[in-house]
Amino acid sequence: MSSDTAAPLVVRAREGDAKAWEQLVERYAPLVWSICRRYLLSPADAEDVNQTVWLLLVEQLGNLREPAALPGWLATTTRREALRVLRATRKYETMGSDADVEATADPSAQLIEQEIVAAERDAALGAAFAELPPRCQRLLSMLMGDPPPSYAEISQSIPIPVGSIGPQRSRCLSRLRRSPVLTALYGEEISADGGTTAKNLERGGGVHA
Repeated sequence: MSSDTAAPLVVRAREGDAKAWEQLVERYAPLVWSICRRYLLSPADAEDVNQTVWLLLVEQLGNLREPAALPGWLATTTRREALRVLRATRKYETMGSDADVEATADPSAQLIEQEIVAAERDAALGAAFAELPPRCQRLLSMLMGDPPPSYAEISQSIPIPVGSIGPQRSRCLSRLRRSPVLTALYGEEISADGGTTAKNLERGGGVHA
């Protein structure tokens, strides 16, 4: 999985770049197939869903408001099409509700999907972090150290007054959460790594004065 977000590929594919389209399919085909496996589709049904998802993407590629949201669109569309196939083949009634389908999921398929989603999250975080001013990048990098340096050490290194570190940290994190790359991926403002890193930093993250 590339460390870049999907956005540049989507933009190029919209403009008719065949190579970019091929890279999109190669990059996200494992996500589509893993969801098909998670819904326990037969090979023939999985192929049907796979083809339908990519045909729908051809039709909708120009309508994606945020290119970085492509992974979420693919996952949602694949799940919807998988349930459509299950209902059409009358397998859905025997499997029960959506929750029942999830409960009987293939663990290895779920792991693949989780890894792909995690890679997309990390790529989005990296892109959002790169958009921050250098001063914010340096401050947050120091605060996320293990163990993090003391406020006094940070003050000497950046430099920044000790009393300004907390407020500056909050402003940097707020700017990070509002990044279009992250909001496109998650649909709302989120903490820096899905919760943990930003919350730790907001609490001080073990940083001591």
